[in-house]
Amino acid sequence: MNTVGNNVANSAGNAAGRPVLGMILKGYPRISETFISNEILLLESLGFSIHIFSMRHPRESFSHASVKRIRAAVDYLPQEILQGFFPLIYHNLRLACRRPLVYLQALRVAFRRFLRTRKSATVKHLLQAGYLVDRLLPGRNVVHFHAHFAHSPTSVAMFASRLSGIPFSFTAHAKDIYTSDVRQLREKMALARFIVTCTEYNRRHLLGIAAGMGKPVHRVYHGIDMALFRQAAGGRPHGSPFQLLTIARLVPKKGLQTVYRALRILKESGVPFRHTLIGDGDDREKVLALIAALDLSDACRWLGTLPHETVLDHYRQADLFVLGCEVAQNGDRDGIPNVYVEAMAMGVPVVGTRVSAVPELVSSGRTGVLVHPSDPAALAGAMAGLLADPDERMRMAAAARDRVQRDFDNQGLIRRLAEIYRREQPRLR
Repeated sequence: MNTVGNNVANSAGNAAGRPVLGMILKGYPRISETFISNEILLLESLGFSIHIFSMRHPRESFSHASVKRIRAAVDYLPQEILQGFFPLIYHNLRLACRRPLVYLQALRVAFRRFLRTRKSATVKHLLQAGYLVDRLLPGRNVVHFHAHFAHSPTSVAMFASRLSGIPFSFTAHAKDIYTSDVRQLREKMALARFIVTCTEYNRRHLLGIAAGMGKPVHRVYHGIDMALFRQAAGGRPHGSPFQLLTIARLVPKKGLQTVYRALRILKESGVPFRHTLIGDGDDREKVLALIAALDLSDACRWLGTLPHETVLDHYRQADLFVLGCEVAQNGDRDGIPNVYVEAMAMGVPVVGTRVSAVPELVSSGRTGVLVHPSDPAALAGAMAGLLADPDERMRMAAAARDRVQRDFDNQGLIRRLAEIYRREQPRLR
């Protein structure tokens, strides 16, 4: 795992020379955000110097192997106002004394945003930005801030930009788009130099919010390392019981209730299977209670969060990957879950739901099977149909891997992202 101490030399090396891209993240590293660490690693391979500013320390005690290859230095912001009260206040007062007019302008923005939502997080984000600019920024040679997720990391980036004069941009993903106050998001878009998002579905939504701004909104899919996700030699396993796999955060938008109700239908139909769930989240107890209530404990297991290398072994053993994504009551939804892309690259047929941007990846009947969300009977029927037809599973898996190879190889996608950075911020060339 990267730490501040392990990377001071890298930061010092950049200070006297190359322009640096300051990456503002909610937490680093995070097991569920492999796409971000992969992006940083590949940008470094293309010549970018990066410094990470993380709002939180890692939640897990382990990280993916790719994180260890990242050279970027990491600084952590005080996570809470009370916890970091004295350093937050001290560095903000220093900044306000040195740049009173600039700080007053940022304070006005914060006050306007607070009046809209009455959320104290606005104050915290301003204080974190002031700490970043006064305590962490000097000597880093940062010429551009980029935040991942349009909510709190972009709020910090926006305030840091106002306080330092350094432009910012952000990548919007899923929940951060659809559960954010539209007025707040529109203001961030207006102040940002450009916006990136990971699906066409998201891009069109954001363009609607930014109507009349003429603001660049770029779509760059999250790709995967095709060399890492290789189909198991000899084709997919067949036999009884079938091995079914779900990898997801345990939150409402993943539609796990639909998955387990569909599995109950499979069990009642006499289909022999063993289902594995990998992941964790706020709904853990609800999900485990549902498994017990549906009398599925003998056929279903939950393994929690696992390292990426272990997850690959589960892909290799799976006959089918299933997920039941839906739009949650608060509007939260997925874009294109990376686990779909990974499963397809590994040659595992996917069964899912027709929601959000999933059809941009999965062409139902050709590279997978999609049904309407919140329909356990339809999901069970799709699974049963594929499990009964091994030839169709093999054909579909081959077409799915071709699709991922063509449009979701992260080498090509990150080169496109690098071109956007260099075009929108010439100092990064």
